[in-house]
Amino acid sequence: MGTVRAFVIAGTHSGCGKTSISLGLMASLARRGIRVQPFKCGPDFIDPGHHALACARDGHPVPSHNLDGWMLDEPANLDIFNRYAADSDVAVIEGVMGLFDGISGTGDAGSTAQMAKILGLPVILVVDARSMARSAAALVTGYADFDPEVTIAGVIFNRVGSPGHAELLREAMTLVPDVPVIGCLGRDEDISTPSRHLGLVTPDQDGPDLSRYQRLADWVETGLDPDALLASVPEVEAVAPFEPVPQLPKVTIGLARDNAFCFYYEENLRLLREAGARLIEFSPLSDTRLPEHLDGLYLGGGYPELYAFELGQNTRIRREIKEFCESGRPVYAECGGFMLLMNDIVTGRGRYAMSGVYPVRAEMGEKFRALGYREVTVREATSLGPAGTTARGHEFHYSSIQESPSENLHPVYDLAGRKGPLDTPEGFVTWNTLGSYVHLHFGSNPDIAKAFVTVCQKN
Repeated sequence: MGTVRAFVIAGTHSGCGKTSISLGLMASLARRGIRVQPFKCGPDFIDPGHHALACARDGHPVPSHNLDGWMLDEPANLDIFNRYAADSDVAVIEGVMGLFDGISGTGDAGSTAQMAKILGLPVILVVDARSMARSAAALVTGYADFDPEVTIAGVIFNRVGSPGHAELLREAMTLVPDVPVIGCLGRDEDISTPSRHLGLVTPDQDGPDLSRYQRLADWVETGLDPDALLASVPEVEAVAPFEPVPQLPKVTIGLARDNAFCFYYEENLRLLREAGARLIEFSPLSDTRLPEHLDGLYLGGGYPELYAFELGQNTRIRREIKEFCESGRPVYAECGGFMLLMNDIVTGRGRYAMSGVYPVRAEMGEKFRALGYREVTVREATSLGPAGTTARGHEFHYSSIQESPSENLHPVYDLAGRKGPLDTPEGFVTWNTLGSYVHLHFGSNPDIAKAFVTVCQKN
């Protein structure tokens, strides 16, 4: 049994600066020699990639893990937190959207507030203080009083205009004596993280700019004292869960991983390994051959549309992927990986050939075509389990299938969103390949990983 200092960084709303502040704090603590374990509330894939680099130890990234009160039940979230926090000095959990924003306007499911309560951790609230003085105290009062079960341990004011502005904010906060001001950070647009259509730019784009995390740390330290922040938050117990006895891998699964395919929940990979899989990474962008002796393929999401030309030029790997699918060996593909298996991708730059496993075309749009949490029920047996298997995940994409899925594809998912069933064909099977726009979190049903490994072993 060990103890760890842990806290949640939440925002009043999306865009208030909580990601920049989270990364700056992580990097600041890490360069002091403190072992920092990052976590991310919600289904996001990109922020965890930045966390991993900001918290690097001895030059090695520290994987960040998703916590989610809707996709995962309370024991699963506690298991993930304890598993990785137990080996650290400090655990920093970056929130999602605004503190109380979740899947509905009346409940806290899927919100940062819900996760703070599940973990029993205090919240550091980030407030965009532009054009505010005394009103900031009123705003903080509302957040502090909204849910008595959520503890606001302090506030960080972001985008503060001047020392005089900071003084006004601190003066106003004397009206809220139970919420200390942890820091006031000035405007610095040069350190903001670039974004694109699915969110922030992934850290691997054009190679990670590691110096940016140090600049974020420098910026954070201009307006707050990380050591004092740590001293103000309590230590909590973090007990690593029981680990099963390691076993020799039963199967070898190829994992597509490069700049185009980089969206994976770390827990999915851990559960596959625990079930007996050896994961071998390969790049559909740069490799011309699949790894040898594969029993299955896992093609994750990402940005294939940004690398459509390069993927289209890599004829040999696309042909090998199609032949692998035609062989009947199991393949599971999500979102970007699903697009790789289509006939082609149409972007604003042109049309680019993909693998041709599914006889449909993905066309990029200017606005998102689907966004939100999803619950999947499988109508028939697949590589993820028998008929009736359920799992939860998330869907967010700008592309759409141009042909009618019901005519050209075989859908096997019954799909539901936060308001109930969705009349959307999803989860498409051909040979032993299952492709979908939905990113499933295997932690919502660990039997999925076991089922996929078992099917790979049989084939």
